[in-house]
Amino acid sequence: MKKIFGLLIVGTAFFVHAYGQDSGGGGFDKSKLFIGGNLGLAFGTYTIVNVSPLVGYRFTDVLAAGVGVNYSYYGYNDGYWNYKQSYVGMSIFGRVYPIQQGFIQVQPELNYMWYSQTPYGSNTQDAPSLKINQFVPSLLMGGGAAIPTGGSGAITISVMYDVLQNQYSPYYHQAVYGFGYTVGF
Repeated sequence: MKKIFGLLIVGTAFFVHAYGQDSGGGGFDKSKLFIGGNLGLAFGTYTIVNVSPLVGYRFTDVLAAGVGVNYSYYGYNDGYWNYKQSYVGMSIFGRVYPIQQGFIQVQPELNYMWYSQTPYGSNTQDAPSLKINQFVPSLLMGGGAAIPTGGSGAITISVMYDVLQNQYSPYYHQAVYGFGYTVGF
């Protein structure tokens, strides 16, 4: 796992350096910063809450990278058990824009998970509870679009998949659909 994260960081640094050489490397430019993120809510049989802000830097027209934090909560009651999972974590991401509004993204992420499974109802009163607290790595890969909204904003739509498939990952056996908004400075 450490090797994968190390290779991603070294690879990103290599591309940033290479593209910086081509662009004249004029130093930090505040106008290339962007902020954004995703917000997800679902209520019903499942309760899902996700808050994922990010900040990034557009090094060139082709390359951007940044960092993000996230919080997710999943709750479910099947009539016998109450299931609750919470995640808090950090991520780094790299984006390559092969076309102006389309991007390919790689996003290593490390979350801390709190999981509990407790009995619910009279049929399970003697059943034992289960609690798991641990770090969970993920490596999201995919792509998306940044649709300009005028000025310096864009609606972002993406689809990614966790290639590590840790059984405790919030993305285990499912695609990750993202819908958010990004604002540049």
